[in-house]
Amino acid sequence: MIEGVLLAIFAGLMLGLYALPEKFTKDFKYENTWSLFFLLTMFVVPIVASVSLISGFGDIFGNMPSDIWIKMGLTSFLWGIGVMMWGKAINHIGLSLGFSLFIGTILLVGSLLPYLEEDLPATNIFTTILVGLFVVLIGVFANGKAGLIREKDEAASGEQKDGKGSMVTGILIAVIGGLLATGFSYANAAGRPYLHEASQAAGNPEWVTAVAVMFPIFLSGGIVMTAYFLWQLSQKKAWGSFKTPAFGKNFVLILVMAVFHYAASALFAYAAYKLGESGNTVGYAIFNTACVVTAIVSGLITKEWVKASNKAKSFLYFGLICMVVGIVIVAYSNSLK
Repeated sequence: MIEGVLLAIFAGLMLGLYALPEKFTKDFKYENTWSLFFLLTMFVVPIVASVSLISGFGDIFGNMPSDIWIKMGLTSFLWGIGVMMWGKAINHIGLSLGFSLFIGTILLVGSLLPYLEEDLPATNIFTTILVGLFVVLIGVFANGKAGLIREKDEAASGEQKDGKGSMVTGILIAVIGGLLATGFSYANAAGRPYLHEASQAAGNPEWVTAVAVMFPIFLSGGIVMTAYFLWQLSQKKAWGSFKTPAFGKNFVLILVMAVFHYAASALFAYAAYKLGESGNTVGYAIFNTACVVTAIVSGLITKEWVKASNKAKSFLYFGLICMVVGIVIVAYSNSLK
């Protein structure tokens, strides 16, 4: 169990840091950065990783039952829409709050979705999980309140950035996107049993199952993002922004984002397996909370909250504490047998 918990925490750290390089790109519009990111993380990185790491790649996916393809494809498509909205939310309300609300919503709903494919655990375990998620919910609301107060503080000091979206709009985008993005959790639970068995039969080590699970999820999720950003690049006349002396540096930064994002998701899938029974639920909760904590700390380090009042910061810290306490409770549930 300890190995699974540590892997889930590390995966969350990676996901919490993945968007940080965006702050250092130059001459790119929002559409340039995120279109290139989604192209790399949803298609290039998973295709290269899957083809090069999975023995029997063609047979494994060629023989996958159609009902599993449909379940994984549809829910991953919704996840793709949610992740796309996540990037938009960060643009509106910043890294720390965008992560908090988006991941908090995913955690609350997505942690329970695997039970549509799996049997419910014992009553004492399930009750403990629900208590932990309720504490996390308190933290999510506190973070939202912190963001609203911060918006007023920035407006009062004249420090609001031009072009930054409404805080309320950003919060709505983050929450709705989080609800849609819970499709990732369901797709993982629906596809893992077959893909694990097929991967093992082909002689792959256990960790390769995580790579196999990510392949249909990322490709299906990437379809909607590609279509959206091709349209956005044309609508905003942003194609020309790719022609910049900073393109090489930007490409490297965005590639780092793509690799971290993909690797974090694959590592979570492996952590869920190592956690055993209820691993999808417990692992998902630990993974996402570690991500939130990392993103909040990153936002503080990059001075997103420098103009916020003590009241706003108090709500932020209280929300962070609630999420950490909640996830400790969820992790504890995995030790109850």
